[in-house]
Amino acid sequence: MDAIMGKIRSLDAYPKINEDFYSRTLSGGVITLVSSIVMLLLFISELRCSPTTAPLHCSYNACMYGLYLHAFTETQLVVDTSRGETLRINFDVTFPALPCSILSLDAIDISGEQHLDVKHDIFKKRIDSHGNVIEERQEGIGAPKIEKPLQRHGGRLEHNETYCGSCYGAEASDNDCCNSCEDVREAYRKKGWAISNPDMIDQCKREGFLQRIKDEEGEGCNIYGFLEVNKVAGNFHFAPGKSFHQAGVHVHDLLAFQKDTFNISHKINRLTFGEYFPGVVNPLDRVQWTQESPSGMYQYFIKVVPTVYTDVSGRTIQSNQFSVTEHFRSAEAGRLLSLPGVFFFYDLSPIKVTFTEGHISFLHFLTNVCAIIGGVFTVSGILDSFIYHGQRAIKKKMELGKFS
Repeated sequence: MDAIMGKIRSLDAYPKINEDFYSRTLSGGVITLVSSIVMLLLFISELRCSPTTAPLHCSYNACMYGLYLHAFTETQLVVDTSRGETLRINFDVTFPALPCSILSLDAIDISGEQHLDVKHDIFKKRIDSHGNVIEERQEGIGAPKIEKPLQRHGGRLEHNETYCGSCYGAEASDNDCCNSCEDVREAYRKKGWAISNPDMIDQCKREGFLQRIKDEEGEGCNIYGFLEVNKVAGNFHFAPGKSFHQAGVHVHDLLAFQKDTFNISHKINRLTFGEYFPGVVNPLDRVQWTQESPSGMYQYFIKVVPTVYTDVSGRTIQSNQFSVTEHFRSAEAGRLLSLPGVFFFYDLSPIKVTFTEGHISFLHFLTNVCAIIGGVFTVSGILDSFIYHGQRAIKKKMELGKFS
């Protein structure tokens, strides 16, 4: 046994020196103290993650409590082969000088599908000039239907629920009824017509269509909600007036409002394509446009990048990121060269980005810690040896009188 222990002892790569031969110096103490601080700082840096240097490589909690203790994110680029999916667009836009009663939302894509005057899952808040909410509602342009519409048969001006209001030539059949100003405008939209004078329409006159627009003059509108559209290139836009198609052109019935210009200044509170995931940056959030000439067409050209985020628990989030380019076309000489409104033109990238969360292994962490300790210890040893031998050489020369 003693022979075996002796052989093992002979393998010692760290032979010990008797403490009587140690020589401790001031420079060595300073170097030891500085090296200890450096090792501590490097050790902490292995645990912590800086959000300014790696916004998508660690979540908020990881940046707060440490990279090793939490997750890191691996990024990959793959070809997007998905087909037949839908794209969810979440929005929250405020128009400080455009009343809710004249604001509409349309969505059109290159497949030919159109969603005109969208009302589902859309909410509007009437706001005053100071931004205070006057009313919140979930409806489109117009007012509630009249309970007892004016009859159109017999030539008598009576109210009778057994009859229905006239559509003023826009009826698709003799049985069609237009019991409100909104019904008449919808019938005209389907025909591709515009109402030039709402006071000539009995329903609009009785509902006070123009008077309501005058009463809301100076108000603004906050419109928010979401759209479910085909996952193909397209656009959605906010514009005054009800839209319709005429000779293959998308137009809005602006004549009904008897106004020459519309203030389209706006603030985009939020615009996202899909769900939120850690690290996503939406470049249009809190973007505000207030032009000296606010009447015109505001255009946003958006490139949507499909994104898949998988966290450490295996939960997958199908979402999107996007980049944007902005453009503004103003009105000249009181005449609009294009439809006034805010237009978002989006296209999809064929490349999909995948983010996958994972944990750094303990062995990897231990290797880094050992490298820190060994590296700092070696460098500090070299530095201490250089200073120690340098001091001895200088002292020896001074004793011999050769140092000058």
